[in-house]
Amino acid sequence: MDYQYLMVSQGDNGIETLTVNRPDALNAMNSDVVSELIDYFSAVEERSEVKAVILTGAGEKAFIAGADIKEMADLSVLEGRKFAERGHKLTKLMQYCRKPVIAAVNGYALGGGCELALSCHLRFASANALFGQPEVGLGIIPGWGGTQRLMRVIGPGKATEMIISGKRIDASAAKQLGLVNEVYTPKELLPQTTAFLEKVLQQGPRAVALSLEAINHGMNLPLDEGLELEANLFGMSFGTEDMREGTQAFIQKRKPEFKNK
Repeated sequence: MDYQYLMVSQGDNGIETLTVNRPDALNAMNSDVVSELIDYFSAVEERSEVKAVILTGAGEKAFIAGADIKEMADLSVLEGRKFAERGHKLTKLMQYCRKPVIAAVNGYALGGGCELALSCHLRFASANALFGQPEVGLGIIPGWGGTQRLMRVIGPGKATEMIISGKRIDASAAKQLGLVNEVYTPKELLPQTTAFLEKVLQQGPRAVALSLEAINHGMNLPLDEGLELEANLFGMSFGTEDMREGTQAFIQKRKPEFKNK
């Protein structure tokens, strides 16, 4: 895969690092970056060599500083809606990916950058990370899921506070709110994120995929419907070779050898 604004690096462990590479613009997403991200996440589930994805930004200042404001400035009402729908296409590809996707937030995660981080399954941050939805300062609202995902992650009260004030929060505050899972030094961020995913990849891959499906689809359902979804997916896990291997390995007191079947 050849991209102009994305760098793709795959380790021997099946963990692929996807880096948004526009450091001169704080990795802001223009239309080309968005197209490349959509292309990547549209294909990643079918790429058997990829087991998990780390999303990060190039340089030391920014994860993704947001969308490219110059491209947004002259949009009409209809064009603005299409701009939002395109962002939704990308963020849903990320959220509903059946392979773990973790944001390694290494600096500014503002506007669309914060929304992309929210679309990942987990968020790890460096101590210099900064999160915010500053769109109201531009006379617009978050349009790539910020008004919906942020409140689901940190609660409606704090999300409303951040969105209508344009308030930015640092990594420490983001962890206290549950917006990020862990905070590391800049040098530790990628190694620690990789180490976490290596532990995840030791688990049954079918079980991990089914768990992500249950979580991502269940969070928008009433409890009884979510429990029904869980029961169905739980039952499906019993039809996998990985389940037989995992249970037998436990009984035999050995390490399982999962084959993603």
